[in-house]
Parts: sequence; structure tokens; C-alpha cells
Amino acid sequence: MSSLELQDLRRIVAAVARLRGESVREVTVRSDLRQLRVELGSGLILVVSAERDAQARPRLEVDVVERPQDTAARQQIEVRFD
Repeated sequence: MSSLELQDLRRIVAAVARLRGESVREVTVRSDLRQLRVELGSGLILVVSAERDAQARPRLEVDVVERPQDTAARQQIEVRFD
């Protein structure tokens, strides 16, 4: 196992460790089965993807992200007419 693969595994473990005690709200799988998305009760989202690297070797990507905030409300400008 190369050090790059070991770093990837450590990153995956750290991402999944954030999910302890979380409850699953919704699970979505892409139609081509290359991505799994798990939405959790706290608003975190676990994304697991299977892709190929530059040498066409299979590669597993695991990320934990926060649900995007409602940006529409922040982009409104309030204008008063007197």
C-alpha cells in the first residue's frame, strides 16, 4: 500500500468518524450507481463516490459536507420608498 493510499484511507476514516451518533434522514443513489448520498438529521451530508483516477484505477471518494444554506434569502436587497 502506498503512502498516498494510506492518506486517502485516513481521510475517509476522519470523514466517517464525524458521523457518530447521527440519524439518517434520506439516502439517494445515482442511477449509474457511482454515487451514494446520505443526508443526516443534523444537516450533514455523506457523499460516497466510485470513480477512476488518471491511470483508470478505481478510486473511492468519501466526503462529509454541510447542507447548503438558503442563499436566496441572503441575496435579496431591501429597498424602501418614502
